[in-house]
This record gives sequence, C-alpha cells and structure tokens, in this order.
Amino acid sequence: MARKKERLTARQRLVMDYIYVLIGSAVVAIAFNVFLLPNKIASGGVSGISTIVHWTFGIEPSFVQWALNIPLFICGIIFLGSQFGYLQYALKTLVGTLFLPFVVFLTSGWDAATTNPLLGAIFGGMGVGLGLGIVFRGSASTGGTDLAAQIISKYTGLTLGASVILIDGTIVLVSAMTLSLESALYALIGMFLTAKTIDVVQLGFSQSKMALIISEKHELLRPKILKEIDRGVTRWEGYGGFTDDRRPVLLCVVSQREITRLKQLVKDVDPYAFVIVANAAEVLGEGFKNHI
Repeated sequence: MARKKERLTARQRLVMDYIYVLIGSAVVAIAFNVFLLPNKIASGGVSGISTIVHWTFGIEPSFVQWALNIPLFICGIIFLGSQFGYLQYALKTLVGTLFLPFVVFLTSGWDAATTNPLLGAIFGGMGVGLGLGIVFRGSASTGGTDLAAQIISKYTGLTLGASVILIDGTIVLVSAMTLSLESALYALIGMFLTAKTIDVVQLGFSQSKMALIISEKHELLRPKILKEIDRGVTRWEGYGGFTDDRRPVLLCVVSQREITRLKQLVKDVDPYAFVIVANAAEVLGEGFKNHI
C-alpha cells in the first residue's frame, strides 16, 4: 500500500513537472512577443537569433525557433549521450522545445506592451527569467543554445559558463551589427535581468546567513545558540594552520533577521571569537524550506 502511494506521488510530481514546463514556456513566449521582439531586443539564445532573422529577413520567429530547436535537440542526444540526462528530463525538454515556439506562433498577433526599448528590455528580461525559472523548477529546459553550449563545452574543454557567454555574446554582437548598437546594449540589460529573475524564482527573495564561528569558548556558545536563538549548531574539528592546535568550528545557519542576535551573542560570550558570515542561497530542512 505504501509503495502504491509512493508511485502515485511520483506520478503526480511528474505531472506537475510537465505543467511547470508548459506554463514556463508560455510565459517566455509571451514575454518575447510583447516586450523583446517589437523592440528589436535580441537577448541571446534561439529567441535572440529569431529576432535578428525576423527584423533582417522578415521570417516568422516561431519558424526560426522550430528550425533551430529541433536539430539542436537531436544533436544533444547524439553528441551528449548520457550527459543529456535521463529519459524524463529529455522528454520534458522536448516538450519545452516544441511548445515555446508554438505559443510564440499563437501570440504573434498580440500588440506590443510597450514601444520603449528600455522598458522592453527590463520587463522582457524579467518575463523570460520568470518563465525559464518555472521551467527549471519542472526539472527541464527549453533546449536551444543551452544544448549547443553543452556540446561546445564537451568537445573544446571550455567551461559551460564560458560556452554560454561565447554563444550569447556572439548573438548580441551580431545584433549590434545587423540591428543597432543601442539594441545590443538593451539586450545586455535583458540578459542580466533574466539571470537575476531565474535566481529569484529558483531560490526566493529571502536569503539565510551561514556563520562559521571559531572560539575557545565553543562549549559555552553551543547551548546559548540552541536555547536563545533556537537554531541548530554543527561542530567541525578544525586545526590552526600555523600552530596546528585543535580549533573546533561551529556552523550555524540563521535567518537574515537573526544574524544580528547571533553576532551579539558571540560577542557577549567571546569578544575574541573569529566569525565568518556568508549568504546561504538556499537552505532546505527543518526550520527553513521543505525539500521539494
């Protein structure tokens, strides 16, 4: 009975993933048609190529996207093999690859939301980022030049990030030569906002703080953190690099509003403690976000 329930849960999760892919792809397509395309903003990727081709040769962007996405998907299967991912990931990516241009085609007659290129870059970039973030939450992608970047990375030794920058940078450079330098600059704004919006969708607005505390009074600090801040503490065994003396390290993750209390508590117990505070982009577990 438990196994049947577990299978049902997995099936429901898979259905939700496909819903994420469809909704996210639709959001990307609409943002493209009402913000980016009418303002001649080619902000990287296959959509950027389709924007350049549309304004240069008058070809419908959805046709260009299908013409590029499908061969790139096939190349991903051939050249990446197991690196392309497991079957469900490939199938969901195929759905996104085909559905996004379909929505671009369906909404091609929609009026532009703005004819101001700066507003188009801002809201177009955010809209694309929102849509891609939703697709990524469905454990998939929309294919396109991401697959080309993975192939380049595999066969050239470049990092994946460098490969993405190489492709998108080339697209923006071509847009500067074929459309205008101003359009290319707006495209850079759109790309930046797309990346930032994806992070927000994936990780949320709130950031937790991770504190590493090195103190000779760690035995006094641990119970105070547990009781007064009500957060868990993990102790690591560390050693001084110069003296080789044993230096226990306390690891504690707190919310943004609790970090001031934590620093004050450490200061009260041991003013000479060495404290490192860093942003924790995402924290899953008790007291924070549930596991997805």
